[in-house]
Amino acid sequence: MTWDPAQYLTFGGHRIRPAIDLLSAVAIEAPRTILDLGCGTGNMLDFFAARWPEARIVGLDSSNEMLAKARQAHPDHEWIEGDVCEWKPDEPFDLVYSNAVLHWVPRHDILFPDLLTWVKPGGCLAIQMPRNFAAPSHTTVYKTIREGAWRDRLEPMIPDEPTKPPTFYYDLLTPLVRSLDLWETEYQQILEGKNPVPEYVKGSWLKPFLDALEEPEKSNFEEAYKANVLPHYPPQNDGKTLFPFRRLFIVAQV
Repeated sequence: MTWDPAQYLTFGGHRIRPAIDLLSAVAIEAPRTILDLGCGTGNMLDFFAARWPEARIVGLDSSNEMLAKARQAHPDHEWIEGDVCEWKPDEPFDLVYSNAVLHWVPRHDILFPDLLTWVKPGGCLAIQMPRNFAAPSHTTVYKTIREGAWRDRLEPMIPDEPTKPPTFYYDLLTPLVRSLDLWETEYQQILEGKNPVPEYVKGSWLKPFLDALEEPEKSNFEEAYKANVLPHYPPQNDGKTLFPFRRLFIVAQV
């Protein structure tokens, strides 16, 4: 899947807030090396650099499109194109930080213990993932798939819910780390525009299904989704839309 940085950053303020909340929960005083795992366009680099100006910061992402934006904005920093399931660091980092990417990667029972080996003793693994997949914004995607002529092509693409409940990660990680903090936050995102939730989802979860279709089916599918999702997120009295979005946070000290 290719990423559209402009579409993803349309709601950049809402997407960056959980990233900053995750960073604020990291208690390391002065990490020498930081891996931004799934760095995207590099929009967290300035926050890392402001807090830890002496640290070496490395960005890893599988999207060439996203990394092109990162390199353009920060040409003097280190950006690596790689798949989290295949790439391995030459040596561990003091901080491995991952915001809103690991829900795209399967087998967390294997992945998360492996990521702990990327962290130096005394270091930290910090992760944020959406856990909004039972919300109408996402379930209506599947409803739209099953009601259309595209069902045979798109239904096999529907994944299992990728992010597990907090209890799963607690049982998985507590035997492997010195300390573990995990919590969920449901953000009440205030969106502007007519029926804005589809535009938000179009930058992430909806994108693979749209990419699998050609016109005019692609536009027909998008319009059907917009019609299906609107009743679940009606505008408020001032015309703005509240879009609740739940996210899971994990901070593990190694």
